Amino acid sequence: MATQPKTTGLTYQDLQAFPEDNLRRELIVTAAPALRHQRVVLRLGAALLDHADRHGGEAFVAPTDVFLSEGNVVEPEVVYVRPENAGKLEKALIRSAPDLVVEVSSPSTRRLDLVRKRELYERFGVPEYWYVDLDADRVEIYLLSEGRYRQPVLLERGGVLGSAQVEGLSIEVDALLGSPED
Repeated sequence: MATQPKTTGLTYQDLQAFPEDNLRRELIVTAAPALRHQRVVLRLGAALLDHADRHGGEAFVAPTDVFLSEGNVVEPEVVYVRPENAGKLEKALIRSAPDLVVEVSSPSTRRLDLVRKRELYERFGVPEYWYVDLDADRVEIYLLSEGRYRQPVLLERGGVLGSAQVEGLSIEVDALLGSPED
């Protein structure tokens, strides 16, 4: 039987109370991702930033805090907030559920992204969650319907990624994923 990970019991308020000493602290700590992971994050962030510049909204890449509740603060790889939800943006964080959250797979975060974070995003009402699975070479799209994520739409190479939350966005899956050998 798997055991639950031990937590520090720290909250976002505790994290904010640490001194400005140039030491990085996070509530969920994982190993640095591989370069392919970072390339995918950059491609996706650039596409969303370009879309936001042309059509409105805001796009962010990690590190950007998403404050879901006092004990639930996450740092997704990529986040998009629609123009009409700009009130969720504060100086240092996004308060409440963004319109689109993206996690990109890493061996050390797979379970966290597909189980714990997906459940948090669902519970706190993130309307659209993408999981970019570099091992399977595809994108899983989870859409919220009646408070629950439906079975994911699976987009493989050759497909085109669009979004219910980012109208007009179009990204070729091949271009997003790059070479599997990277």
